[in-house]
Amino acid sequence: MAIKWKNKIKGRKIDIKLIVAGGSLAVGMFFLLVAIYGNIEAPTNQTWFLGMIMNIFLANGIWRLSDYILFGLYGDWVPADEGYYGEWKLKWKNMQWTFNIIFAILLILARWYFSLLQNGAFIGYWNTNYNYSTGYVMVFTVFLQYGICQWRLIKFMHGKLTPLMDYMKTVNEEQLKKAVELEKESIAKMTKSEQLKVELISNVSHDLKTPLTSMVGYIELLKKEELEDTARDYVEVISDKAGRLKEMIESLFSIAKASSGNVELNMETIDLNTLISQLHADMEDKIAESGLTFVEMLSEEDTKLTADNMYLYRICQNLFENALKYSAKGTRVFVKTFAETDADKAKSLEDEKEDVSVNPKEEETGGEEPESQVTDNISTNNWICLEVTNTSGYAMDFDKEDIVERFARGDKARSSEGNGLGLAIVSSYTSALGGIFDIGIDCDQFKAKVKFPG
Repeated sequence: MAIKWKNKIKGRKIDIKLIVAGGSLAVGMFFLLVAIYGNIEAPTNQTWFLGMIMNIFLANGIWRLSDYILFGLYGDWVPADEGYYGEWKLKWKNMQWTFNIIFAILLILARWYFSLLQNGAFIGYWNTNYNYSTGYVMVFTVFLQYGICQWRLIKFMHGKLTPLMDYMKTVNEEQLKKAVELEKESIAKMTKSEQLKVELISNVSHDLKTPLTSMVGYIELLKKEELEDTARDYVEVISDKAGRLKEMIESLFSIAKASSGNVELNMETIDLNTLISQLHADMEDKIAESGLTFVEMLSEEDTKLTADNMYLYRICQNLFENALKYSAKGTRVFVKTFAETDADKAKSLEDEKEDVSVNPKEEETGGEEPESQVTDNISTNNWICLEVTNTSGYAMDFDKEDIVERFARGDKARSSEGNGLGLAIVSSYTSALGGIFDIGIDCDQFKAKVKFPG
């Protein structure tokens, strides 16, 4: 009973709305007929007063009737999918066409009526004189009612954009949530894959080291035996290859350990200049055999930094060995240490730009640019840097991003003794120590630079 009663009430409200709309339109049309046929000779003030009453009733009726029609046809129209906006645009276009056509027809009729007044078409009919105010009222009525209809239509159609915005917001939130979840899953898979890769390398390296150590031990025992010259040569070759294999396995194990992030660092204060001098002394025989000249340009400033001594030593050692393996014969290798700040780097970059092109400010200020403009918004972090520059013995047709990959080598012909792990170790160890590793390539000049917080 309650449901039926509500439905009756709802139906009654709809009927009342229609009755009110119809009544207002009827009264408005009555005043319209009065204005057209019975008010031609009335004074202008009276004509406009009657026209305003007529427009009030017409506007009320048209507003209520259009409201009833729009909600009756499109009241339940809600976004169903991504095509809702296209459907909305199509309906909006069709409604505009319909209203514009009706407006054009009514405007033509109003203008026609005004023309009849101007031509005196009603003088003989009523046998009286009249003014043109009724014609003006008709034209005004058409424009006014058209504006009211457009206002109601715009309000309704814009209201229909609200559920679209809510729908799109829900869709975007769901898509964003889904994208975040997919990204998390992808990162988790990549992390797991990288971890498995590291574990695999660590396990394989560890498993290979045990039998290889035994092999190297037996080779050393064999070298102590009395052998023929040919057999001894073979043993020397095997010993050399086993040594290189052992070095490669140890390098793989080191990279895997550094990449895993599970490294124990024994941080202490180290003087970089002292470390370079010690390394140079340790590698003096190799440097002498290479035929290269190592030129040390050690900074007179304080080069003390906090790092793990073993890791830092290995970084510097790998940079030295990289230069020994890939430098052109008879060339010089420059080893440089210096202190640097972010502001210094920004200033040097600015100077390089000035060398390439003329700075318009220099012409205005006589070549002097305030230093504050260069160092604005630049932090002043202190860095202790090591830079090793050598002349390559081969064409360097690679990018700096490629050369630090594992087993990547600039020597495409692989005629040198490198295994492609040296710079990868430098990159991993430098990152583990909180430093930055960078490479510069200028024609045949190869520049490897590491810097650590001072």
